[in-house]
Amino acid sequence: MEDIIKIEKLTKSYKNGHGIFDINLAVRKGEVFGYLGPNGAGKSTTIRHILGFIKPNEGKTTIDGMDAWKKASKIHARLGYIPGEIAMPEFMTGTEFIRYIFKLRKMKDWSIVENMITFWEFDPNVKIKRMSKGMKQKVGLIVAFMHNPDFLILDEPTSGLDPLMQDKFVKLIQKSKAEGKTIIMSSHIFQEIEKTCDRVAVIKNGRIISQVDMKEITFHENKVFDVQFKNQADFENITIPGATIMDKNTKWKAVKFSIKSNDINNFIKTLSKYDLQFMREIPFTLEEYFMKFYGSDDEKGEAKNV
Repeated sequence: MEDIIKIEKLTKSYKNGHGIFDINLAVRKGEVFGYLGPNGAGKSTTIRHILGFIKPNEGKTTIDGMDAWKKASKIHARLGYIPGEIAMPEFMTGTEFIRYIFKLRKMKDWSIVENMITFWEFDPNVKIKRMSKGMKQKVGLIVAFMHNPDFLILDEPTSGLDPLMQDKFVKLIQKSKAEGKTIIMSSHIFQEIEKTCDRVAVIKNGRIISQVDMKEITFHENKVFDVQFKNQADFENITIPGATIMDKNTKWKAVKFSIKSNDINNFIKTLSKYDLQFMREIPFTLEEYFMKFYGSDDEKGEAKNV
C-alpha cells in the first residue's frame, strides 16, 4: 500500500536540548497510525511539522507528495486537525464558530454540520466561554471532520468526552478508515488506540524507539492464563512443562501462568487432567508493550503522564 505521509530524518532541536531527532515515519493511505509518548517526548513537535507550522532544522515531511512546510495551505484544505489543547474565541457560540470555519472552507451544505451535531448529542448554541471541556471537544471534532478531509491529525481527540462519546468516536474512526482516510492519532487512552490503529510508534526523548503492527500486540508470542483449581492438592502441586508460574493466590486456589504460543497445546492438554473452576487468557495489551519502554522511568513521573 502506498505511503501517503512521509517523515524523513526530521530534526528540530531547541536551545534547551529538547526537540525531535532523526524521526522517520511512513503512514500508508487509509491507515490509522498511533503515536505514543508522555508529555514532552516530542509528539506535538512532530505533529506541528506535519501541519507545516514549524520549519525543520533537517529532514522533511511530505503529504501526498507535497512538502508540509512549503505547501501547507494546499495540505490544510484536505486535512482535519484536533490540537491537544483546543482554544476557540470565547465570545462566540459553538454554532457561530462552526459557521465561521464553514464559510472559511467555502462549504455549501449545512446539513452535514447538523447531522454531526445530532451525532455528538449536544447543543452548540452556547457561548464557548460557558462550555465544558467535553462540549468544546465536540465542537473541535465537528470542525475537524465536517469538510470530509483526506487526512486527519488527531492529538488527544477524546479529551473530556464521557465513555459513551468515546465509543462513538471509535466508531467514527473506524468508519473514516473504511472510507479510505489516512489518520495519525495521539492518545493517552490505550484501549482507544487498540480499537482503531493499524500500527503504532513510540517516541522517547525526541527519538522513535519502537514501531509495531497492532497484530503483533494482539497475537503476542507470550501468553498469560489465570487458572483456578477446585482441589487444594492440585493447586499446591501443579507443574506444567514449558509454563512459568507468575503468581499464586492461595485464597482462590488460582495460578497465573506464562507460556509461549507454541506451548499452548501442551498446556491445555496438561490442564485437562485437572478439575478446574475456570480458566481465562489475560490478553497482552498495548499499555504493557508501552511500559516496557517507560516502566522504569521514575524521574519526573514520565510514564505516569501518559
